[in-house]
Amino acid sequence: MNISRQAPRASWLRSLSQVLLIPALIFMLAACGTGKPIDETEGWSPARLYEEAKAEMDAANYERAIQLLEKLESRYPYGRYAQQAQIDTAFAYYKSGDNAQALAATERFIKLYPNHQNLDYVYYLRGLISFNEDKGIFTLLSGEDQSARDPKGTRAAFDAFKEVVTRFPDSKYYDDSRSRLQYLVNSLAQNELHVARYYYKRGAYLAAVNRSQEVIKRFEQTPSIEEALFISLRCYEKLGMTKLAEDTKRVIDLNFKNSPYWKQELPDPRNTTDAQWWQVWKN
Repeated sequence: MNISRQAPRASWLRSLSQVLLIPALIFMLAACGTGKPIDETEGWSPARLYEEAKAEMDAANYERAIQLLEKLESRYPYGRYAQQAQIDTAFAYYKSGDNAQALAATERFIKLYPNHQNLDYVYYLRGLISFNEDKGIFTLLSGEDQSARDPKGTRAAFDAFKEVVTRFPDSKYYDDSRSRLQYLVNSLAQNELHVARYYYKRGAYLAAVNRSQEVIKRFEQTPSIEEALFISLRCYEKLGMTKLAEDTKRVIDLNFKNSPYWKQELPDPRNTTDAQWWQVWKN
């Protein structure tokens, strides 16, 4: 008699518990769907964040390294780890091919820490980014004359390496910066000559002489001086500026008496087949 009364009651309790369980499950599923993803780095110290980021960079996982470095800087914005994280972030962006972000990172660091002990490296890195070393090597091997390209990046690289050479003579990056600087000086001079040739071939002699004079004034220690003087001489002759032509001829006689330009018209770069100054592997 007692058992028959308890059975319906037990069944009723089970039904009630199932009804109550359904909303609970729905609530739990909703919470899981709308909750924030778990951040494995939560609670990490700046030292650990930095070491993990360095390990990722050593493994060439630059995207992950950037994420960790940016977390470090945002969570711990003060101290040596944050400063070093900014430098390494610029390097990681550079290695990942994002030059725009890399340059922005170096510019920000220079503004925030103008007296930092590693400022020489930041300028050196900025020079490498602007110079775009990998692309430069590719154009060397392909035979492309970089002087015919937009010189904006060349000038930016020149300015960065010049900072290293002039401000940090004891830097370990001094010698390499100086070598790159000489290459860039030649490239900028050749760029001016490229434009001067363009104007000369089209009969814009005043514009051509102005460009060649820029080479003479700004790049007097480069091989480009010789051709710049001859462009000036031919332009003065075309313009009927006899006095300037005679003065230029005297300078050429004094410095380039046996120049091959005496025996030929100015070369058209479009028809030149000889090895050029930038094609170092052919010399």
